[in-house]
Amino acid sequence: MPRFTYPELPLDALLRRAAVRDPGGCAVRTASGSVTFAELDDRADRYATYLEHRLGRRGARVGVANVLDAEFAAVYYGTVRSGNTVVLVNPLIKEAGLVHVCATARVEVALVPGETAELLVKAQERLPDLAEIVVTDAPDGVVPADTVPLAVALDRVPATAQGPAGLGSGTTDLDADACIQFTTGTTGLPRGVRLSHRNLVANAAQIAHAHGLGSDSVTLNHLPLYHTMHLNSAVYSGAHQVLCADPDPLAALRLAAGSGATHFYGLPARLHRLAAAVRPDGEQGDGRPVPPTGLRLTAVLSGGTALSPAATRQLQDWLGVPVVQGYGMAELSPLAHSQDPRHPLTGSVGGPVPGTECRVVDLASRVPVDVYSTGEVQIRGPQVMTGYLGDDGPGPVDAGGWFSTGDIGYLNPDGILFLVDRLGDVFKYDNELVSPTAVERIIADDPRVAECVVVGWPDPVHGARVWAGIVLCEPTAPGLLDVLDSIVVQANDRLAPFEQIRRVEVIDAVPRTPVGKPERRGLRRSIHERAAAEAAA
Repeated sequence: MPRFTYPELPLDALLRRAAVRDPGGCAVRTASGSVTFAELDDRADRYATYLEHRLGRRGARVGVANVLDAEFAAVYYGTVRSGNTVVLVNPLIKEAGLVHVCATARVEVALVPGETAELLVKAQERLPDLAEIVVTDAPDGVVPADTVPLAVALDRVPATAQGPAGLGSGTTDLDADACIQFTTGTTGLPRGVRLSHRNLVANAAQIAHAHGLGSDSVTLNHLPLYHTMHLNSAVYSGAHQVLCADPDPLAALRLAAGSGATHFYGLPARLHRLAAAVRPDGEQGDGRPVPPTGLRLTAVLSGGTALSPAATRQLQDWLGVPVVQGYGMAELSPLAHSQDPRHPLTGSVGGPVPGTECRVVDLASRVPVDVYSTGEVQIRGPQVMTGYLGDDGPGPVDAGGWFSTGDIGYLNPDGILFLVDRLGDVFKYDNELVSPTAVERIIADDPRVAECVVVGWPDPVHGARVWAGIVLCEPTAPGLLDVLDSIVVQANDRLAPFEQIRRVEVIDAVPRTPVGKPERRGLRRSIHERAAAEAAA
């Protein structure tokens, strides 16, 4: 493997470098206006000075809500520049999750929107380390009691304050924590992932290379949150970012056309809705809407969970550009694999990004397996986390630097990775391993299905049977039961005997985590309770 190189820089220096190279270039554009790289860098300096003054030391942890706004970028880099660590706070989580994140990370200052600030005020007795709550979205200065408006917090800094190290970077230790990001908690309580400057800078370079980002790129982020992978990779490459808060994917495409976007980053759930909206009407000819004029996209990029092959093909056909998927997780900063935008292999998550090694090991012996053999995916590279908060043991990274992902998959002879499922999500029917994701892909191919979810229904004889919850495109159409039966029959014709759908229900929506992944843990609990009640009846 050719040696992969990346800048030996602290994370915030990526922004400083971009501001020097292209001070007047647009860094971030939102519905309220644009911010240049120089302006963003100056704003980060101001946050760094505030935190240096407020905390009086380095090494503290600062909670920052990753809202889809340019201000997050300034707070994120400013916190790191002050020599402190960013703790990413998802503004969509509820009080219990918020308390868990802030208490586990021992957050001392929180810079969050008003709704999140209200939850923190209610929970302050359970957060003894939290000394100040700053509200970032109160232009009129009206904030909840016991919080501080952002403008007031910044104005408290004396005019003579110089900021950390003359507003240079707050650290020279590239292996120090820059950011703590919590896992989604789909298999247990969310865990705090410690990511170093080296992890994040290396992954920014890896993403920019894998996605073909450069200073002439325009990335449109159609996401509910501001994901740091998109922020860091764009700043690394000097790309112009456009943030779209409108959840309507057609509206996002119109914005992409109007802004000259070259890369469209979308959430799989939204891309599935878009694919359904542009599906041809077989009875009345092609009734699809026309793509917005002026599109200059080179790729649509999806991540977080799987986008079905059917939806991928529909979008590629409609837009005439590749739809690219990747693979990663918080522990990998987050990207490990990406399809090649020039030749995406549908159904895979692509090859490893530069500087990354991947292998698949047997679940029992932990010995690497041959190509096409299924096992647990392991990753090694500069983006692998330094560890979990509060975890003094070896954790999932072995002595050789291999990180055990908890995902099941296989490799083809070219090193392209195909994921089967999460280790905790698969179940057995008559000792055969069933992948819920694989069954879902077959069900979702039916044009009558909007979305679906699969879990195992406990069975005392076979282990577990396939239970499928299906969201129909036309839930009020006549003959609902006949439609459901037809969907199951057609899917079962394509499924192995152990994968057969044996229980099915119409549901209103697939339960999802705040980042859009199917929330199987709660669904499994509900299914197990129902199965137990049914067995006892």
